[in-house]
Amino acid sequence: MLALRICGVDEAGRGPLAGPVYAAAVVLDPGRKIRGLKDSKLLTAEVREELSVKIRERAIAFAVAQASVHEIDSLNILRAALLAMRRAVEALGRIGPDALPLLREVEAGADPLLRRDAEHQLDLLQGGGQDARA
Repeated sequence: MLALRICGVDEAGRGPLAGPVYAAAVVLDPGRKIRGLKDSKLLTAEVREELSVKIRERAIAFAVAQASVHEIDSLNILRAALLAMRRAVEALGRIGPDALPLLREVEAGADPLLRRDAEHQLDLLQGGGQDARA
């Protein structure tokens, strides 16, 4: 039986006035639970760092991507953040078939650039803040 692979996608860096915007896509391994995962804005820097190490050790796959300052200037910050998110999800496919998600968690308002993928993928909108251990 094929296990359901869920991909969480989020961006960081939309607030600063300078620099690129980054996004990460992560497919967690249901057999290797990570306690304490939730919206990073609710965590201390120390806890975020500890969880980052655990995610990298236990995830089936993860990818980080960015959109450049030039892309932010030409697209606007929202579309550049969505572009970075799309690049992160696409990078999972280059890791291997086990990394491809069947369900992706994406923020509400995600445009077709991010949500246009294959028929076998479903999107869970506004997933942020939900318990990732479920």
